Amino acid sequence: MALLILLLLLAVSSPATADEDPYIGVNIGTDLSDMPHPTQVVALLKAQQIRHVRLYNADKGMLVALANSGIRVMVSIPNEQLLGIGQSNSTAANWVSRNIVAHYPATNITAICVGSEVLTTLPNAAPLLVNAIKFVHSALVASNLDNQIKVSTPLSSSIILDSFPPSQAFFNRSWNQVLVPMLNFLQSSGSFLMLNIYPYYDYMQSNGVIPLDYALFKPLPPNKEAVDANTLVHYSNVFDAMVDATYFAMAFLNFTNIPVIVTETGWPSKGDSNEPDATIENANTYNSNLIRHVLNKTGTPKRPGIAISTYIYELYNEDMKPGPISEKNWGLFDANGDPVYILRLTGSGSLLANDTTNQTYCTVKEGADPKMLQAALDWACGPGKVDCSPLLQGKPCYEPDNVIAHATYAFDTYYHRMGKTSDACDFNGVADITTTDPSKMACCVCYINVTFFSRLKAYIGRKLIPIYVLVQAMVLVFFQE
Repeated sequence: MALLILLLLLAVSSPATADEDPYIGVNIGTDLSDMPHPTQVVALLKAQQIRHVRLYNADKGMLVALANSGIRVMVSIPNEQLLGIGQSNSTAANWVSRNIVAHYPATNITAICVGSEVLTTLPNAAPLLVNAIKFVHSALVASNLDNQIKVSTPLSSSIILDSFPPSQAFFNRSWNQVLVPMLNFLQSSGSFLMLNIYPYYDYMQSNGVIPLDYALFKPLPPNKEAVDANTLVHYSNVFDAMVDATYFAMAFLNFTNIPVIVTETGWPSKGDSNEPDATIENANTYNSNLIRHVLNKTGTPKRPGIAISTYIYELYNEDMKPGPISEKNWGLFDANGDPVYILRLTGSGSLLANDTTNQTYCTVKEGADPKMLQAALDWACGPGKVDCSPLLQGKPCYEPDNVIAHATYAFDTYYHRMGKTSDACDFNGVADITTTDPSKMACCVCYINVTFFSRLKAYIGRKLIPIYVLVQAMVLVFFQE
């Protein structure tokens, strides 16, 4: 049974600066063989209360679908369009008129990403990058939108050399002729530095130097944390260390007041045989910890309390992406909008999201060993104190008379009673949390009869019990027929 998730992300509304509340957004890639229609994408975003997105282009269908949605949008100029825009002010003005002015303010565009990782992926275009940024900004000024829409360009963290300890970090000096005027522009226009951070790749390329727990945001004892020998500051995760390295690298060039936004980060849920740590569990751990870390306003050791607004890579698994299996499996959802895993967001502060506790269930894991399953069922009905009387012969949940159906009833009952914590749906590895309602499975009569009506009674009170009895009888007759 595929592990499903219900995600949740959320954020506070407002363009990101260091002084405002941090938010979590998502990137929306389109390399899917069955890409959902833009209206379906927006419906998913709304259902999950995702309020910030980044598009890799300026697709008209998406911009129209996002209109009046309340979702804040970063629009991108693809690298292949960079040369034309960087060589011509009028080309940049036409692009802004067609892709920004035509949609704003109905579509709440907050930023324009001019290219992506240009210095490392398209170095021949690097000399035109700052021109492109300035031309786009000039077009916004002409339309009186420069205060509402910021302009920047996502940079790969790989342009930062000697990133640990962070206090010694500096940008690759070969790019200073581009970076210095770019940082001057970001500072003068009140924009932010966009940074792509991938602890997964840092971990994979470290040959064991970076511990997995350090890459995954897992809590570390003080003696396991990385220490910057120059500042004696402790770092408990790669993400914070890289963000602080960026601040130090900017300070090395005498820029100290440009905020950072992380435009891409995440963890793959599946990989090739040489990528054993690309797993659903690790992807869940990384993104769950990331969301809590950002929204709890923890900040970084260099800038405590000033959290970094971050866009998760990415909304969908992209099955058409070239490269290894991991490249296709960074998504939070599949093309059908089904979650890939259930994020663990307990304690995530002001997260305003779908309440996943109302939409998750505990069922038998596919392929579970029958003997272990029977033992888990015996425990649930014994020491677990689940009322298993509906499973007795002649009772509503006796049919179908098999261990899978009976165990699913017992597991889910226990899971609900224990507050739907992840630990409450384990049963020695024979159970899984899912978003598939067991009432739609084998023992539907039982779940409708016992679970639904027990909740109904709790809501309507004893005065309406005769109505409950009547409806219960009608449902039972319907299913028995």
